[in-house]
Amino acid sequence: QEYGHHVRLATHANFKTFVKSAGVDFYPLGGDPRVLAGYMARNKGLIPSGPAEISVQKKQLKAIIDSIPPACTAPDMETGVSFRAQSIIANPPAYGHVHVAEALGVPLHIFFTMPWTPTYQFPHPLVRVPQSAGYWLSYIIVDLLIWWGMRRIINNFRKSTLKLAPIAYFSMYRGSISHLPTSYMWSPYVVPKPNDWGPLVDVVGYCFLSLASKYQPREDFVQWIKKGPPPLYFGFGSMPLEDPKGTTDVILEALRDTEQRGIIDRGWGNLGNLIELSDNVFLLEECPHDWLFPQCSAVVHHGGAGTTATGLKAGCPTTIVPFFGDQFFWGERIYQKELGPAPIPISELNVENLSNAIRFMLQPEVKSRAMEIARLIENEDGVAAAVDAFHRHLPDELPLPTPSVVEDENLNPLQWFFLRLGRFCCAPCGGV
Repeated sequence: QEYGHHVRLATHANFKTFVKSAGVDFYPLGGDPRVLAGYMARNKGLIPSGPAEISVQKKQLKAIIDSIPPACTAPDMETGVSFRAQSIIANPPAYGHVHVAEALGVPLHIFFTMPWTPTYQFPHPLVRVPQSAGYWLSYIIVDLLIWWGMRRIINNFRKSTLKLAPIAYFSMYRGSISHLPTSYMWSPYVVPKPNDWGPLVDVVGYCFLSLASKYQPREDFVQWIKKGPPPLYFGFGSMPLEDPKGTTDVILEALRDTEQRGIIDRGWGNLGNLIELSDNVFLLEECPHDWLFPQCSAVVHHGGAGTTATGLKAGCPTTIVPFFGDQFFWGERIYQKELGPAPIPISELNVENLSNAIRFMLQPEVKSRAMEIARLIENEDGVAAAVDAFHRHLPDELPLPTPSVVEDENLNPLQWFFLRLGRFCCAPCGGV
């Protein structure tokens, strides 16, 4: 917006107040983030683990995809002010992005917090690959599995909503973003840009929101922090917990075992719920991490990209307790950089390994390495680098958007041919 762009941020309705508080236009996307988080936790990623999960995945992804065209073309839902995207920024799991950009005839730039571009240096975050020989191939396999699972949804969306020709089953297109300008929002000091990523790919650095300046903490919380040594932080954000009481008991016992103070962040999993806490533990809700983490000696969390970044910026040794997906990836990066112990999957968390992780993080040399990374990150400007990458890959002149992708019934002969073919030929196009 500072460069004169009219920006609309489309995401789940849960985040409407947060988006509008930043002075950015909002439009709701379909899908329920709590349902999606539960699905991802049960299946350890996007790919369904069994038949019962397939319908959950498809329903949620279809709702997201169907909401993308109006997000790019519909008037503001409150003011009625017209809107038509001339460029789209999206992440890979939005899936409908490339098709809507094609229909509108506008450029698309991918921004994401975990790697989605094939490389020989590390595997796709959604799969566990023990041998480096399989790293590059893991990206192709994930693209194929997602494409095979979604091709009917995508082709119906292209034909019925966008009036585009379906994509052939045997087409080289899957879900790949390798042909698109892509910017990854992490520090190159944490994960350098791989040598096999070309000029279309940038690693721009972390992009932080400054929420601490507007936060007013509870007075009892401030006094609790001041009355003892810096506490440990425990929180799993939006991750659903199968046994919140059992997990809380593990944390409390590990704190007693290591004689440390701790902050328990309730999150979506109701961590610490209905627990009678001792004086060395504080139960917390709704506190911005950029205010909280600098008060802490170390942090234990699920390994979300944003939470990991904020902990590193604060100079906190980190233990990651991953639930699924890229959380394992960030756990491995933290371990490789010796900024924390090996990640502990939530299913394996117990008093012994959590106590050992706490002792590891409290070593002076670990804190020293964490502070060095924090100094490097402090000197980065990920937001400026991201804006520069976006502008660098834009066409010299932005194309004017085409008429409504929903209402325009005028198809070129090739589109007409593939639409007719799709009605009779399910194997090539996946359309029925």
